[in-house]
Amino acid sequence: MLAKVPKSFWVELFKAPKLPTAEEIQELKDAPGGGYILTLTDPQGFPLNLIFGQTLAKTRDYPPKITVNYEVEKPSALKFQRFTTGPAAVHKVRHFGLCVENFRDMVDFYTTNFNLVPSDFLYVEKEGEEKNVALFAHIDRGDELVDHHTLFFTANGTIHVHHTSFEVHDYDTQNLGHQWLANKGYISVWGVGRHILGSQLFDYWWDTTGNTIEHYADGDLVNGKPPIAYGPAGDESLAFWGPDVLATFLN
Repeated sequence: MLAKVPKSFWVELFKAPKLPTAEEIQELKDAPGGGYILTLTDPQGFPLNLIFGQTLAKTRDYPPKITVNYEVEKPSALKFQRFTTGPAAVHKVRHFGLCVENFRDMVDFYTTNFNLVPSDFLYVEKEGEEKNVALFAHIDRGDELVDHHTLFFTANGTIHVHHTSFEVHDYDTQNLGHQWLANKGYISVWGVGRHILGSQLFDYWWDTTGNTIEHYADGDLVNGKPPIAYGPAGDESLAFWGPDVLATFLN
């Protein structure tokens, strides 16, 4: 198996096979896009799959961008807004949110072994000191703009996946999807609203297996230039506007 792994795999992931929990590299013979996979386990027991060498799917046509009228500027005059009802089509996975017990170990593991760097930390005051309890981390690609966070985790009394976030086209697509899910009997968790960190429009739902998923639109982009930001943790750090957040949202 190892003899079949392309040399470029080792160039990209030369550290991964040396990590203590790394498993054997496997070829993805029956998976979409093919390629190779290496699975390892992070300090909290979450499996982490590193995938390389996949053939990308062809890009489909994107939905049209709507033109918005403002107080004085009216660029969409005589251009009427029309929409098709239905579920919100997903563009990509944006980020994963994890609840962890060993927050510091997780920060060290992901920021030391991978090109993940902090965008924001949230902290609580404890015994006169500021203790970091949440991390929003983005993929470090130098000057290239990337999503504000690809990985989020927060200190918690239990270890579990908090949510998975999927990007949709825009605000109307998101709300049409919200309406469709509600009409189908799905249960809303929180939304629609606009987050502070990442700035995205959010809409959280329970899926059929009891996991939380987020549909988001209009999120921030960052690169290596902005400094790491720090702020207090709490409900007031979650959203500019939206429904009242449930007390159990971050549990």
